[in-house]
Amino acid sequence: MTLAEERLGCARMKYNITLVESDEGWAVWCDSLPGCCSQGATRDEALASIREAIVEYQEARFAVNEADLGVRSVQHEGISV
Repeated sequence: MTLAEERLGCARMKYNITLVESDEGWAVWCDSLPGCCSQGATRDEALASIREAIVEYQEARFAVNEADLGVRSVQHEGISV
C-alpha cells in the first residue's frame, strides 16, 4: 500500500483521465489533478504511467499539506465569465 493509499484509508480511488493518441504514442492526463500528466508508446503503457503519476501526485500533495507553510486558508470556488 502506498503512502497516499494509507492516508486516504482505502486502496483505490477512481479518477477520470483523458487519453490522446498521436503518431508519437499516447498522452494522458488526470482531469481533476492539475499538472498530473504522463505518456506512453502504447495505450497500456500510458495507463500504467498515469496510475504511477497519480500516486506520486497524491504523495506529494500529502507531504505539502503536512508541512507548516503558514497557510491560513485555501479556497476553491466557481465563477461565471
